[in-house]
Amino acid sequence: MKLADRTSRIASSPTMKVGATVDRLRRSGIDVIDFGAGEPDFSTPDAIKVAAHQALDQNFTRYTPVAGIGELKKAICERYKTDYGVDYTENQVIVTAGGKQALYNTALSLFGPGDEVITHTPCWPTIPEQVKLADATPVFAHTHVEDGFAVHAQALLDAVTPRTRGIIVNSPGNPTGALISEGELRVLGEFAAKQHIWLVVDLCYEKLIYDPVPHNLPKVLAETCPEQAVICGSASKAYAMTGWRCGWQIGPQAVIAASNAIQSHSTSNVTSITQKAAVEALRGSQAPVTVMLDEYRKRRDQLHAWLTVDPRLRCRKPAGAFYMFVDISDTLSPDGFRTSLDWSDALLDEQRVAVTPGEAFDAPGTIRISYATSMELLREGSTRLLAFVEKHAPQAATAR
Repeated sequence: MKLADRTSRIASSPTMKVGATVDRLRRSGIDVIDFGAGEPDFSTPDAIKVAAHQALDQNFTRYTPVAGIGELKKAICERYKTDYGVDYTENQVIVTAGGKQALYNTALSLFGPGDEVITHTPCWPTIPEQVKLADATPVFAHTHVEDGFAVHAQALLDAVTPRTRGIIVNSPGNPTGALISEGELRVLGEFAAKQHIWLVVDLCYEKLIYDPVPHNLPKVLAETCPEQAVICGSASKAYAMTGWRCGWQIGPQAVIAASNAIQSHSTSNVTSITQKAAVEALRGSQAPVTVMLDEYRKRRDQLHAWLTVDPRLRCRKPAGAFYMFVDISDTLSPDGFRTSLDWSDALLDEQRVAVTPGEAFDAPGTIRISYATSMELLREGSTRLLAFVEKHAPQAATAR
């Protein structure tokens, strides 16, 4: 039996594969330190859980409108008004099953055969795979370790061709934690408006930025290209709600209407109980977000200090998200591990430490370490990783 052609154009998520491997090993009784997880290790804040319990007690367990309950859509608009000073109406918002579905709705609504869609690498692998599922072609603009993988407008614009239909920007980025500045996004926004192409911004890590740097990307989009801009957001990272599956897509009314039609024939509405919990997350106290961010900052700083003891592990402190993106190319060699994929597999086999190899992000020679775990596990995992490097890495590289 022949499968649909689209199945041969895409690959399964390599980041999810790491999690599945860790789960399999743990169920076999093997103790593994998991640095691959792309989700907070914090519990969902109590007030959010209380709102969910109340929804159950009130039997709020039936279908809702596909695009989400009005209360939640209004709460999303209010949150963006408060945080960014931008005005959206409820018909510009659809509630989705996480940020991933928001991006998928966007890809299916905007892109098609013959279109090219530009994004920056290293990138979250789902972004180009979704472009392929929309029968379009992903095009990559490379960012560089020398400036912390910051996203520059010119690199993206240099990739534009007559077939370019859209540009997708992820800030803070997964896996690098890098940002695009307001000025760089403004250049892209003005270009998008002039050339009538789509500018999609993935803000799923928008609450996890460590320093008070200007990052009001929604306002930049509103000022430059409101009719060509789509924002994808999520409750998952900021509010430790990954399993609840709640995100949102914000954009021109026609885009949201198209996404509503698509979603009506796929998942329909996000879980009713989750929607009530998300209302509390957005309207309630934001103090838990700050508490989590402060803890992530401590972990980031300590993990960076531990890893950079060995000069063969090169990394910068990320500006956002909760990943340390490490260049391990100095630990690879023709006589040892040739790829970061082989390196990561051996680290798991020998030291029982799971990391995500850079091949998952179009960045061979690197690894992604999630520090969304306890300081104790970060310390133990770092110790094991450093011992692994000391055992296997070419010694000549230490002189670098």
